[in-house]
Amino acid sequence: MVKEAMEGEKVKKIAEFRTLLEKRIQEMKTELEGMQALLEFINATLLEKGFKKAEIRKPAATPIVPETPPPAVEYEKSIPLKTVAGDLLANLHVAKDSMQVVLAEDKEFNINTPPFMSFLVERVLAKMQEKDREAAGTGENAPDRIISYNIARDGDTIREITIRNIEPDRLRELKSTIRWTLEKMYEKMKTDS
Repeated sequence: MVKEAMEGEKVKKIAEFRTLLEKRIQEMKTELEGMQALLEFINATLLEKGFKKAEIRKPAATPIVPETPPPAVEYEKSIPLKTVAGDLLANLHVAKDSMQVVLAEDKEFNINTPPFMSFLVERVLAKMQEKDREAAGTGENAPDRIISYNIARDGDTIREITIRNIEPDRLRELKSTIRWTLEKMYEKMKTDS
């Protein structure tokens, strides 16, 4: 009897450990995805600035003046993304080939809430990036025109999403996909609370 109770307790602890391990794996995947997006952005920026690997220069005779930072993107228009009921989800700021999605401050959109990672990031943004890389590999597209994205967060709470190198035909698709994703996340948030 005591042996069975000890075995049951052991199985319970193993199950709890498994849950913690699964959660940590998901957190690490999310962190890795963020780091990969940041690396892609840095690589695209370096390509844009004409950086070449293993470039060796002789020291200049005159002091080098630091380069002024690129001007901030001026967004042409702002579009509020709302639920059917009229609740503000985010503001979408659109420029020529980029967009910034600033999530509503009164809502806590968690990066782990489906369908954010599984749909928007993995199925939409990552697939677009993959297509652009293939096109760059075959010479159909310039490497500095590969779509890139960055997800700014405060802990697990998403604050904004910046997407660069957007082709005009993808703009409408991204707008509706992002609105749909945020609406589904918002519905889950309301039912979970």
